[in-house]
Amino acid sequence: MRSYSKDPDAISALSEEEYYVTQKSGTERPGTGKLLGNKEPGIYVDIVSGEPLFASSDKYESGCGWPSFTKPIETTYVQELEDRTLGMIRTEVRSTHGDSHLGHVFPDGPADRGGLRYCINSASLRFVHLDDMRAEGYGNYIDQVEDIR
Repeated sequence: MRSYSKDPDAISALSEEEYYVTQKSGTERPGTGKLLGNKEPGIYVDIVSGEPLFASSDKYESGCGWPSFTKPIETTYVQELEDRTLGMIRTEVRSTHGDSHLGHVFPDGPADRGGLRYCINSASLRFVHLDDMRAEGYGNYIDQVEDIR
């Protein structure tokens, strides 16, 4: 099984915004993320560690301004932590091994798909197209992306 870790080389290659989001728990401006409108089949991985986080088949248009997903591709790669910043209580989402800030999860997602909305910054993600998944070592997740909604 592939191992994942916080990669110093990947961190040094981050753009200013990617660094701000993943390493400083920042947030990209709504509606600006490069993956917001992506409708291609594939998976979304942590830009720092490569951990598989979300499948395209679980992505949906929530209208919130950030990519939204109904569930993680594998819960072991996603941590949910209490976030009391900005004068409110929210649930922060971080990658387990990369410790990248990804976004937040809210209980207002599609009820028929579990009721959760993982609101994720594009700047924390790298998209791996279905055609490239096997070559990049993510072949065991192909069955989770072929059922495109």
